[in-house]
Amino acid sequence: MNTTLNLTSEFQSIFDTPIKPRTFFAPGRINLIGEHTDYNGGHVFPAAISYGTYALVRKRDDQTLRFYSMNFPEIGIIECNLADLTYKEADHWVNYPKGMLLYIKEAGYTIKQGADILYYGNIPNGAGLSSSASIELATGVLLDRLFDLNLDRVPMIQLGQKVENEYIGVNSGIMDQFAIGMGKKDNALLLNCQTLEYTYAPIVLNDHAIIIINTNKQRTLAGSKYNERRSQCEQALGELQQKLPITSLGELTPAAFEENKQLISDEINQKRAKHAVYENARTLEALEKLQSGDLNGFGKLMNESHLSLKDDYEVTGLELDTLVLAAWEQAGVIGARMTGAGFGGCAIAIVEKDKVDHFKKSLNDIYREKVGYDATFYTAAIGDGAKEITGD
Repeated sequence: MNTTLNLTSEFQSIFDTPIKPRTFFAPGRINLIGEHTDYNGGHVFPAAISYGTYALVRKRDDQTLRFYSMNFPEIGIIECNLADLTYKEADHWVNYPKGMLLYIKEAGYTIKQGADILYYGNIPNGAGLSSSASIELATGVLLDRLFDLNLDRVPMIQLGQKVENEYIGVNSGIMDQFAIGMGKKDNALLLNCQTLEYTYAPIVLNDHAIIIINTNKQRTLAGSKYNERRSQCEQALGELQQKLPITSLGELTPAAFEENKQLISDEINQKRAKHAVYENARTLEALEKLQSGDLNGFGKLMNESHLSLKDDYEVTGLELDTLVLAAWEQAGVIGARMTGAGFGGCAIAIVEKDKVDHFKKSLNDIYREKVGYDATFYTAAIGDGAKEITGD
């Protein structure tokens, strides 16, 4: 694997060692449908993709940890000690692997030696394809294998979410880490975010391709309105709970929501809750569509999802709406929607393979005219979850 060979020589150069490191990879993810449902106790429908984070490592004889990212070469090597893994703003991206180290140790696993670790990610920065969770799971798998921890995958995934929530301070759900940790080639994953029950669903694209379209609008999740949306849903849930014996919005059917929505006093909160309930219902319908090979039906659900995110949840914005609404008009497109948290980031579309080139050009012309700069297009292969890469 050419990338691995190049990274190995980079590792040996950066850390000045002839030792050949071990190589790990954790994918990014796209969410095919089910957006902002994860923290509302609903289902999501993500898939691991072929873009992700490589992590190369060798053990050290001391307690020193040295981290280097080829994505941030100007920062150079960041060092810390196993005895002090506290969050430090100056440590920049290294706080993600440091958080994993800290929480794995706190969970009772023994890590007695330091390590030199090189990271390289080919997920577009700021695109919302979950580069942070990819770093967390690459680190988790690396530590598990390097130190023979025998750490089960779901607890590792939960530690990754804990890093995001408590160490970094982003109030996100478990979908990203779960998709990245449990991904399976040519399958999406229907996940119940409350129970962590999951079902693999085959993605049979045949003569279609999944195209990821990056708005190239930078987005920072912690600074976005993400936490505000979460709070609005919690307020709506609290009012519904005065009458209904539910613990999350994900437990409501659309019919039950319509019967009881008047309990939510704030009109905005009511719209937010409506999205969470209806979007969850769409994920369950999506599983049926994919299992029966109805890709067109799945595409229709994608379109409905985007409209809900635009009108009820209000997390799309000019860039994503320009791309998605233009995509719907193109020949060979069976569905398109924003993916991820919104406020920039990416859209996805399912497009007939022989129309992809025309689709990209036409969409980019419209986007540049309206937004003022280019979008970037990627064809997504659906791949496996986080793992060690062995062999050349």
